[in-house]
Amino acid sequence: MTEEAIVDGTTAEPCCAPPGDVDPDAIATDLQVLTAMGNDTRYELLRRIANADDGVCVCDLEAAVGVSQSAVSQALSRLYTAQLVTRRKEGSWRYYEATETASALLETLDDLRSTHE
Repeated sequence: MTEEAIVDGTTAEPCCAPPGDVDPDAIATDLQVLTAMGNDTRYELLRRIANADDGVCVCDLEAAVGVSQSAVSQALSRLYTAQLVTRRKEGSWRYYEATETASALLETLDDLRSTHE
């Protein structure tokens, strides 16, 4: 039921229509991705991984960002859970690569930034 306005003694339709529906599952997924990218350490790790030619070893990431091994592991776990990176194990080392989703998001951000410069 919509509210109606009375104008000049006649009933008129309201000026605004209700906004469209949203998919709650899509919102939850999008927020997980955006939240994973919304921390400076996680975002820097994602950028470094995406800019690498091949998978990046955890040990190289620790040295590059200058945070503890624990902080890097937690950040990578969050990026992995959000499906922004993949990981593979070779011996005792783990290597991370950006997913197509992450690459598309980073490219979009680059495009947006270049339009404002």
